[in-house]
Amino acid sequence: MARTIAKDHQAKRDALLKKAAVFFAGNGFDRASMNDLAAAAGVSKALLYHYFVSKEAILFAIIDAHLNAIVEAVEAADISANTPQEQLRALIQSILRAYDGADAEHRLQLEAMGSLGAEQRAHLAKLQRRLVSEMSAHLAAVVPGGGFAKPEVARAVTMSVFGILNWMYLWFSADRGISREEYGDLVTDMVLGGIGNVGN
Repeated sequence: MARTIAKDHQAKRDALLKKAAVFFAGNGFDRASMNDLAAAAGVSKALLYHYFVSKEAILFAIIDAHLNAIVEAVEAADISANTPQEQLRALIQSILRAYDGADAEHRLQLEAMGSLGAEQRAHLAKLQRRLVSEMSAHLAAVVPGGGFAKPEVARAVTMSVFGILNWMYLWFSADRGISREEYGDLVTDMVLGGIGNVGN
């Protein structure tokens, strides 16, 4: 007889992933053990293995959920604005909202993916490419043609924008005088102010 899944199974799994993300980000994934994680999460090691077959499975689940949340935010972004410039602004704001409260998950995405197997990395890389493609298309729409029409230039500009957004978790704090939304506008203004000169 198949084992019945508890109604709160997903909620408990999600709570464990959140605790694991914070623990791994703060202590280093490679150095952490399942014993360490169980102690930090206040659960038994047996319970961890009930939800996940390995430490790597936990890491994959964390990053996969994080990237999917960002993809969903990007695809749900309100880009009904009339101009490509305001559509880019909406996209950047959506990404920053998706990053809110996910510093640990974001750090693991940037720093720990190399600890996963090739198949897992390929799956996550596919999600990342969807994000890059979406951003690149919006940037290209702002300045059609010109230097941005060169694929190598388009990629460099796109990855530079993500560089600005992705490392914000290292320094950003809302109590330092600028909100997440204001930072999104600042980044958009910087990009719009300079992208017209790219490759010219």
